[in-house]
Amino acid sequence: MKIGFNLLLWTGHVTDENFPVIEKLKAAGYDGVEIPIFDVSNPGHFSTIGRVLKDNGLEATAVTVLPDEAHNAISPVAANRQGAIDHLKRVFECAHNAGVQTLCGPYYQVLGQFTGKYPTEEELNHAAEVHRAISPVAEAAGVKCAIEALNRFESHLLNTMEQAASYAKRVDHANFGTMYDTFHANIEEKCPFTAIETVFNSGKLNHVHISENDRGTPGRGHINITEQIQKLKSLGYDGWMTIEAFGGSLPDLAAATRVWRDFFPSPEQVYLEGIEVIKKAWNA
Repeated sequence: MKIGFNLLLWTGHVTDENFPVIEKLKAAGYDGVEIPIFDVSNPGHFSTIGRVLKDNGLEATAVTVLPDEAHNAISPVAANRQGAIDHLKRVFECAHNAGVQTLCGPYYQVLGQFTGKYPTEEELNHAAEVHRAISPVAEAAGVKCAIEALNRFESHLLNTMEQAASYAKRVDHANFGTMYDTFHANIEEKCPFTAIETVFNSGKLNHVHISENDRGTPGRGHINITEQIQKLKSLGYDGWMTIEAFGGSLPDLAAATRVWRDFFPSPEQVYLEGIEVIKKAWNA
């Protein structure tokens, strides 16, 4: 098991201004960081990030989204689906340059864009066509795919672990899988332990996010994070456990994640307490 921290707490695009944060996370005991890959205009920039991580003895995962309708995997417009393929190819180039191991996120639809209806077979098939096209690209880049089911207020295509595991099987590529997120499960699942069993037993669990019910400091909310980590360990999960928390420092990201108040007094509380929650749960 490796412990990571998602850099979206500080930025949507990592630059040299964020390198001191990376050093602090290393000093706190983290094995790696999760890099946001939203701006793909300069893939070479991510080589610099990769070098900084390597110099600090850290590994990397990454998170991405589909930015707009022109790059939407579930769009009925073929050109938009091709736009999603082209965008994700660029994402994987950036990820490869940074040494990323796993790419997570809801890169099947535009975040917060809804049809007002249940997900359709056409939407699922359109997205699967996109992901079948990019899975070999990801594999060649050395990056595993971990598609993320979100809660119903952020997406409509995939909300539960049953849906996510079924979708990963629909794509049917060895490099394509899904992930588990404690925050989204807290909203959508009848029972988190059953959900964990469902996704683990599918053979498609490639990543885990540890996120509190208010997106704040792990262990200071009502999610039974300790028991869920122990459940994952008991089943044999041995991959990344990456903390994801959001604050108000980035207005656009705060709006996208519905952050309307402060959830913690400082980022230090989140990453210093969060890593201890994971370690204690894993070693109990």
